[in-house]
Amino acid sequence: MCPLGPTGFGDSPYQCLSSFAGNTLLISPVKMMEEGLLTRSDIGSFSALPEDHVDFPAVDKEKEKLFRKAYEKFRPSDAFYSFCDSEKYWLDDYALYKVIKNGISQKAWNAWDVPLKLRYPAALGTVKQFEEKEIRYHKFLQFVFHSQWAQLKAFANGQGIGIIGDVPVYVALDSADSWSSPDYFEFDENCNPIRVAGVPPDYFSVSGQLWGNPLYKWDFMKEDGYSWWISRIKKTLQLVDVIRLDHFRGFESFWAVPAGRTDAVKGDWVQGPGIDFFNHLKGALGNLPLIAEDLGNITPQVIGLRVATGIPGMKVLQFAFDGDPTNWHLPYNIISENIVYTGTHDNDTTRGWFTHLPDNEKAVVLEYLNSDELDIVDDFVRTAYASPAHLCVVPLQDVFGLDSSYRMNTPGTTSGNWQWRCTMHMMSDDLGKLDMIGNFAEVYGRQAVLKKSA
Repeated sequence: MCPLGPTGFGDSPYQCLSSFAGNTLLISPVKMMEEGLLTRSDIGSFSALPEDHVDFPAVDKEKEKLFRKAYEKFRPSDAFYSFCDSEKYWLDDYALYKVIKNGISQKAWNAWDVPLKLRYPAALGTVKQFEEKEIRYHKFLQFVFHSQWAQLKAFANGQGIGIIGDVPVYVALDSADSWSSPDYFEFDENCNPIRVAGVPPDYFSVSGQLWGNPLYKWDFMKEDGYSWWISRIKKTLQLVDVIRLDHFRGFESFWAVPAGRTDAVKGDWVQGPGIDFFNHLKGALGNLPLIAEDLGNITPQVIGLRVATGIPGMKVLQFAFDGDPTNWHLPYNIISENIVYTGTHDNDTTRGWFTHLPDNEKAVVLEYLNSDELDIVDDFVRTAYASPAHLCVVPLQDVFGLDSSYRMNTPGTTSGNWQWRCTMHMMSDDLGKLDMIGNFAEVYGRQAVLKKSA
């Protein structure tokens, strides 16, 4: 799964407003009705929205209407007070941040008036005094999200299904994280970033990817034993069973781009926290179920760090067929410790990827798979299942053989992403594809892996 936090700029789950809060758009109004917070007529008033993609502004508007109705009926319980107390370490700041951002200033927090931006106690005290009900509203929504998600996870685990979550290496500039803990980030005296995150030109972009996230002061984090990160990982493991660490190479060294640039071509590689960081995590939380997203510009030093941590890495079949027999994404170079993907949320769908290949590269793929163009996606998925990798991940777009119009994200762009939805019609009208996946799992011994994991 992509990160579960409340999305901000571009509706991207990698630009969340908080590393600890949940995305309230995932809250089920039906479950709220079952708990007496909404009526059937309330839900019936929900406007018809597109089924095959997410219209984020429309969903936000319509669900906000329902959430406000539910809040009027809500009466704090012992469970609510217990939640607020146990999650106080992030919830208080997040709720305050949301109230200020939504109700007082629509700007990013580093453009707020100085007393709020710099968290003057008197200014925050005034907001708390006059916005008590609104602050509790955002705590209420988080309480509902976490309650519903706990039920969902318990049901999934009860069926022998584990959830792989995702932790972005960086946080958004406009987030409760950076506002509440500015000392952890490379900010100047006005809380503006000095350098920002990105990656140099790569497979996805000739001008690099300028993410714009603030960079960590790793030396400062080290002084308190990486306590913020330990809390973040511990919190995420309450929601999922396994964590994919996004942009793993950033823990070895990261690309630092001077603030104000319009691309990521110019920057510097800066040393990350390295093995010391992972030793602290292990010391605090024990052996962790992690996957390293070790894609991109990977050096021997990055490989060495991953090996030293014992964290399995990713192999992506769409990266395999460049004509280099030593390419580590090729199926015969994959080892059992790896996690194999046909493609990730940043890739085109496999059908779209293959369609856009030059004819000579198509021929290489078809010959390797002993396939024809008609069955290319199914054969690609089969190849992933047949690989030695311990786990195999196939996006639903590839299960159903969908084209580029169903792509989830195009790196380096800020519109038209994260909108695809799998409809119930896809699940019910093409049961043969689901049977195919079940057959692959049985033929290539992956059912045993699932049963063992359960």
